[in-house]
Amino acid sequence: MPTIARLPDLLISQIAAGEVVERPASVLKELLENSLDAGSRTIQVHLEEGGVKLIRVTDDGCGIAKEQLALALTRHATSKIASLDDLERVGTLGFRGEALASVASVARLTLSSREHGTSHAWKLRGETGAEPEPAALMAGTVVEMRDLYFNTPARRKFLKAEGTEFAHCADAVKRLALTRPDVAFSLSHNGRNLFQLAPADRARRIADVLGEDFIKAARAVGAAAGPLAIAGFAIDPSRASDVKDGQTVFVNGRFVRDKVIGHALREAYRDVLHGSRQPAVCLFVEIDPALVDVNVHPAKTEVRFRDSRAVYQFVFHAVQRTLATPIERPVDHAGFAASPEAPPPTGIAAANDTSTVRGDAGHRATYPPLLRHQSRLGIAEPAAAAYLAFTRAAHSPAAGEAPPLQTAGNDDAPPLGYALAQLHGIYILAQNARGLVLVDMHAAHERILYEKLKAAFDSRQVATQALLIPAVFAADPLAIATVDEHAAALAELGFQIAPFGPKQLAVRSVPALLQGGDPAALARALLGELREHGLSQLLTARRNELLATMACHGAVRARRQLSLPEMNALLRQMEETERAGQCNHGRPTWSELSLEQLDKLFLRGQ
Repeated sequence: MPTIARLPDLLISQIAAGEVVERPASVLKELLENSLDAGSRTIQVHLEEGGVKLIRVTDDGCGIAKEQLALALTRHATSKIASLDDLERVGTLGFRGEALASVASVARLTLSSREHGTSHAWKLRGETGAEPEPAALMAGTVVEMRDLYFNTPARRKFLKAEGTEFAHCADAVKRLALTRPDVAFSLSHNGRNLFQLAPADRARRIADVLGEDFIKAARAVGAAAGPLAIAGFAIDPSRASDVKDGQTVFVNGRFVRDKVIGHALREAYRDVLHGSRQPAVCLFVEIDPALVDVNVHPAKTEVRFRDSRAVYQFVFHAVQRTLATPIERPVDHAGFAASPEAPPPTGIAAANDTSTVRGDAGHRATYPPLLRHQSRLGIAEPAAAAYLAFTRAAHSPAAGEAPPLQTAGNDDAPPLGYALAQLHGIYILAQNARGLVLVDMHAAHERILYEKLKAAFDSRQVATQALLIPAVFAADPLAIATVDEHAAALAELGFQIAPFGPKQLAVRSVPALLQGGDPAALARALLGELREHGLSQLLTARRNELLATMACHGAVRARRQLSLPEMNALLRQMEETERAGQCNHGRPTWSELSLEQLDKLFLRGQ
């Protein structure tokens, strides 16, 4: 019978080190967290051979007293928690008391520190029976780790190449630098200085770490509700890439990979990303420490929320509202609209004098009067008789009259400017204060209809438009049976479809928003969805997909000639529509060429 024996302390520490010390980057992360918890304002990191040969972290924190140096290298010894209540409300990055002991068991560790107010520093080697000895140090602490896994070669052979290990170490430094923009960080490798980050505000630190391009391509996120708050940046959907590892999320200053938050981000970006593009974010979530458990993973990269549904809804709605912001003027790095706040106009008559667009924090930017014949058009008016929902202006020019050209050469122009012409019946060319705007009219109208359909469906106010002449199309018996079975659901969606003979169906009414589309094509698409997915799933999980399909069939088609008032009406509606920068499939609806880009294209000034 096998004998049960107590393991030696060294073996216990080496087993525990396997959970904490995965690679040099995990060592560096633990040491940096200790430096931040010590109140450091400057942290210097020196690496050799990707951190395998040497990791040295120097800080100017509070330091460690001489008599506590040996205790700091003991397992489960910490100054950060003392009771179960402290554990349930952890407010520091480190708290388990295992990092230094685990590192000392698999590497050669030296700890030098000078406590504030003492005459000199002390150094202790992480060896059995070692005693503190005097050391030269101005202030703070220096932790030096050499020869990782020198005593456990089986683990060392699992390490990757030097470049790979260094890349992981650099990522660890950058992540913690993002959480503390008030702390200066520097990193050197093999004697070469790689970067120095001076104290800065959060936006500047994000730009320094993730790049200026990320900040320029991102939208500012900010929200608070009860014990939850979120801040940071989320990539503009039109600037997203295929990189899958672009989500940097922190919870109470701790970098985490959380499934709840990750799913909320995917859902927030669901119908604004094209193809395989991925959401990229840098978000900081703050929550009452009592509502999150950070002690569920040895490396502390996973957390458990007490109310994960509330966190999911909070993150989802915060990011979704940011992405839903209508087209506005350019924003600065802090994410605030450059336009001044102005009171919104009231009444229908106001639409003839100003065009308004909602910006961040609900502010409205007011633009100069449009031409009288370019007044705002009522896309949602069910009684509109034009082929397109947006094609009837409140004050149209006389037949054959060429509208005068509206210039947009000042900062008071609307974001999308004023229409100049139509290109090949597909694109709208417009001029704004910054240059030339190109709009894909089908993609833009598709998004406008989609958002209006969602709003109408949510409020159960889907207005219908009866057809003067029913649209009759051939149908198989299964389609006819689907109409009979789901007549009530079809009516809720704004359709009235009835059998018209043994092998035909007739569309007698359609949603008013889609009256410009092909009724037969709309009906076929709808019946196909009902047959494939059923009513219950269609009205819940796949509802938005169905509405997107309906909007696609109802939007203006290519080669449709539009007048200037119609084009300007579309531009104004885009400025007031959420997520107007992307169509329902995630494709961009508009693009802009600045005057600087045009000058460069034609070599002006060169």
